[in-house]
Amino acid sequence: MSGVGRVVLVGAGPGDAGLLTIRGLRALEAADVIVADRLGARGVLDGLAAEGVELRAEVVDVGKLPGHHAVPQDAINELLVTLARAGKQVVRLKGGDPFIFGRGGEELAHCRDRGIDVEVVPGITSAISVPAIAGIPLTHRGLATTFTVVTGHDQIRALGGGRDHTVVLLMGIGTLANSAITLARGERGGDCPVAIIEDGYGPRQRVTIGTLDTIALQAARRGIRSPAVVVVGDVVTLSPYAPDALTAAATAELADD
Repeated sequence: MSGVGRVVLVGAGPGDAGLLTIRGLRALEAADVIVADRLGARGVLDGLAAEGVELRAEVVDVGKLPGHHAVPQDAINELLVTLARAGKQVVRLKGGDPFIFGRGGEELAHCRDRGIDVEVVPGITSAISVPAIAGIPLTHRGLATTFTVVTGHDQIRALGGGRDHTVVLLMGIGTLANSAITLARGERGGDCPVAIIEDGYGPRQRVTIGTLDTIALQAARRGIRSPAVVVVGDVVTLSPYAPDALTAAATAELADD
């Protein structure tokens, strides 16, 4: 193949092939090489294969685990440029949406600065789609009019607003205890509802609901592992899982007093 190829940044969504956009699927079908993350991306590729979708592209796994990056980001950036300069049609398949804590902006800038044409195909971010599994909307009339998405790797401070300001925490299991303490110090208070949706759309999918005061202990007792999305705020009470769980959490708090 001669000439310079191009790079398409595709959001894989939360990992269910049914939630991949049609435009994303078309990009995968046209690709020579797919450079894939672990979270979301691998689940989509496996799901497409299970449905009989045959992709001709070579798959390069650059999967990342919490605390361990299989391929450093700088090396991924250079790989995209190298493949495109070799004339390849490259899909960079990223979990969720490329521009929501996905370093998609860095990859876009790196390629464009080196003269590589880049297209971006948005994906459904796990910050919105995974809470939906538990029946939790991030905004709801009378309960919440705004939401903030942060990562557990950030230095979380007491965010402004109260329980009507929903907080979505990505990649936050490792720092959950500290995050809960920090958020409880603000207007939300220790009895603010919290939900953890673990392995959304995956084989280990489950929902844990408690409060800022109880959630870290609940997570430890249940052995909750990444990937997981944490939702903090009164919208959690809308989940069908919430009534019994919040009653149990309140009882546990009284027992510990």
